[in-house]
Amino acid sequence: MAKLRVDINEDKSLKVDLSQGEKLGFLGFEYRRICSRTGKWRAQYVPKLKKRTALLQKLKEIFGKNVSQRVMELINPILRGWVHYFAVGDSSRCLSYIKLWMERKIRRHLMRARQRTGLGWKRWSTQWLYHMLGLFNDYRVARRALC
Repeated sequence: MAKLRVDINEDKSLKVDLSQGEKLGFLGFEYRRICSRTGKWRAQYVPKLKKRTALLQKLKEIFGKNVSQRVMELINPILRGWVHYFAVGDSSRCLSYIKLWMERKIRRHLMRARQRTGLGWKRWSTQWLYHMLGLFNDYRVARRALC
């Protein structure tokens, strides 16, 4: 650190001992130490629940304000940015939750526009939502280290 001429700000710095079961929140992720299936200890990092809740709240506001097909134009960039940022580490469970939530929300939106009840599972296939409406569908997790 001395070679780089960087001073550590003690007020903003935090030491966490992951081996004692402590967690660390950093850049929207929650880091903790878990035992893998092979019995080795490894770091696990998932998106914070607070960040997921904020995303869903933002999408709810868009659905509440718009009734037309313009909804796709507004939500796709938000979803794409959020998913690509958090698509690392152990985020697959969080991303699958968001994907299912979006499918249900779109179905409910379409059914309300037709003044019907239900979610329209028989009316529209999942492929139709992604191909015909153009709903964002790239929820893959990139298995790479954060550097």
